[in-house]
Amino acid sequence: MLSISFCTTAFSQSIKPIFIQDSLKLISSQFKFTEGASVDKQGNIFFTDQPNDQIWKYDTEGKLSLFVGKSGRANGTYFDKKGNLIICADEQNEIWSISMNRKIKVLFSNFEGKKVNGPNDLWIDAKGGIYFTDPYYQRNYWTRKASALNGEKVYYLPKGKKTAKIVADKMVRPNGIVGTPDGKYLYVADRQADVTYRYDINSDASLSSQTLLFKQGSDGMTLDTAGNIYITGKGVDIYKPNGEKISHIDVPEDWCGNICFGGTNRDTLFITASKSLYSIKTTAKGVE
Repeated sequence: MLSISFCTTAFSQSIKPIFIQDSLKLISSQFKFTEGASVDKQGNIFFTDQPNDQIWKYDTEGKLSLFVGKSGRANGTYFDKKGNLIICADEQNEIWSISMNRKIKVLFSNFEGKKVNGPNDLWIDAKGGIYFTDPYYQRNYWTRKASALNGEKVYYLPKGKKTAKIVADKMVRPNGIVGTPDGKYLYVADRQADVTYRYDINSDASLSSQTLLFKQGSDGMTLDTAGNIYITGKGVDIYKPNGEKISHIDVPEDWCGNICFGGTNRDTLFITASKSLYSIKTTAKGVE
């Protein structure tokens, strides 16, 4: 009799396996704390080692190299359409753009004259506008000991503008964020409340119709072409667009910070987890 083990495989809506647990691969454990995984147009992976103030590159040929040695304490990252790496630089609580020749441009530095809490994660829409989460996590490299703002919120920075606007303020501690390729929905995880919301994205980039999608928060998030939502924390959990949990990827680390699909076919899932970078081959494809 054929037996199927649901503890080692995950299944999509068509009962097609997304991954095999045993295929999880450790790439490197030379870091202090990895975060901010993102993919460029070629499928190369960029990620941060925040305590060491570094950004690393893992290319499609399997080569690991240091990309930037002074990154403004980069946390979350995302590529824009021009191939610039947009980062949450929380050393001075800014949003930066880093070109592939390593030219840095500060895109955002304050909100109404005050430093924000600490940009954590971001997603860029089709217009080039940046949605970013701004939780307050006290860093040992900050001189301040308290927030200058009232609350922890989600902001939108229009392309080419220096002024951001608040688009979501009814959250405790927003963290992971990702939007759908069609620009209809934005998913935002609230780490402290341990929930994930779905918002409708309006034509003016404002958000409406906050909906509780599932009762689990996340550090980082990504999507596949079937609309499934991949979230991080103690391993990786996968949810359908309707909020139904599909499965879980075990990762032998204390915490998984972020995640993205990469490789030339966008079918390999890369996971930044504590001191390490992992990958796992899938039958899914990422949307980035």
